[in-house]
Amino acid sequence: MRVLILLAALICGLPSFAFANARCDVTVPTETVDLGEVRLAYQSVGRERDPALLMIMGLGGQFIHWPDEVVQRLCESGFRVIRFDNRDVGLSAWIGPAPSANLPYEVVRYRLGLPVSAPYRLRDMARDSLNLLDALHIRQAHVLGASMGGMIAQHLADMAPERVLSLTLVMTSSGAQGLPAPSAALLALLARREAPSRDVAIEQQADLLAALGSPEVSDDREQLVEQAARAYDRSFNPEGVQRQILAILAEPSRVDMLNRLRVPTLVVHGTADPLLPVMHGVHVAAHIKGAELKLIPGLAHRFQEAFKEPLLSAVLPHLMAHRRAEGHVAQL
Repeated sequence: MRVLILLAALICGLPSFAFANARCDVTVPTETVDLGEVRLAYQSVGRERDPALLMIMGLGGQFIHWPDEVVQRLCESGFRVIRFDNRDVGLSAWIGPAPSANLPYEVVRYRLGLPVSAPYRLRDMARDSLNLLDALHIRQAHVLGASMGGMIAQHLADMAPERVLSLTLVMTSSGAQGLPAPSAALLALLARREAPSRDVAIEQQADLLAALGSPEVSDDREQLVEQAARAYDRSFNPEGVQRQILAILAEPSRVDMLNRLRVPTLVVHGTADPLLPVMHGVHVAAHIKGAELKLIPGLAHRFQEAFKEPLLSAVLPHLMAHRRAEGHVAQL
């Protein structure tokens, strides 16, 4: 009898298992949508009827930098995962001529405490996110942003709190004065934007990835080079990254904005973050009413294999607690 029950369970379970894999296929085609001045490339993984989870990547990052296995796990947990390339990176593009920028000049002004001129602001990038949701006919979504993506997500929640079911801010900052700065060595790596060849560009990016990693994890250099090569071959746009840097430098403190946020918020930060030291995350959480703070020991400023489970363990309960079974998608 037990054998028959086991066989029945296996037979009944196989179709649902196969269906879950099919609906959470992270290899679905990349699509594009025109949103005013920019064309965004995006990928939608999961069923349209499931609650949407919009994932916003950080400085220079493409949507492929969200680990596939993490996207799949989030989808299998019942979410429609939407990841996209921010303006100026990846397969996203300007519909007209790209704006010009003078990063060295503006960096000097920034260091002198003078106003910085940027072709666009983080709030414009948040508007891109909202326009993408509109184009996909999504009325409400969970929003998860990492690093600069977390800064963009802060603006999105401020601009349209009624559209945000929950907010998850990972390894990000309030932009307030007086918070700990990155090391000089890391800043020097970030500043390297000129590369005479593909090989040099890939090696530079691998160096940066290593510097952003946790001291508790020993990176495989070959894997770092492979990751850098994959991103380079998909898109290499150093001028676009410079414009994103200017958007960050032109940004004033977001403390007043954080103080008025009233959406369910989780802040996740690593104790070993070399770019935005842990006090950045603590400060963000302290200024959002009711925010939950989760610190992950050893996590730095990259999605390394050793920290994928701790990150999911931190994020999933928050998302599930605020998941809505219906009413999350509507024609606009």
